[in-house]
Amino acid sequence: MATQSSGQASADGLRIRRVYEEPEPSDGARVLVDRLWPRGLSKDHADLTEWCKDVAPSTDLRRWYGHDPERFAEFADRYREELARDAAAGEALEHLRELAGEGPMTLLTATKDLPHGHVQILLEELRDAG
Repeated sequence: MATQSSGQASADGLRIRRVYEEPEPSDGARVLVDRLWPRGLSKDHADLTEWCKDVAPSTDLRRWYGHDPERFAEFADRYREELARDAAAGEALEHLRELAGEGPMTLLTATKDLPHGHVQILLEELRDAG
């Protein structure tokens, strides 16, 4: 599984960054993809294009996973299943695909371990859609 490091731009204009990092002009659309608002961050300072919480893993899945890297493969499978079967998640994913088609887009998360976070899977889903 290829991972995307924080802030690294890609040829398709998609990238991942932590929401706590300072915005950059190259970010394009800045979309928070966490279900919960990041601790200690004011909404004014986030400088978001939007908050797309419906595309985040369910609370039950997030709690089960607990950011345990040993569970990441199963988490990835379960998260992809949620994206496929949950109507709101599917609509949110389609919206992100449309937004990505308009120009550069940065997926933002509060997660510290980006390679083992849901945002990595989300990035792959967006890229697989072309």
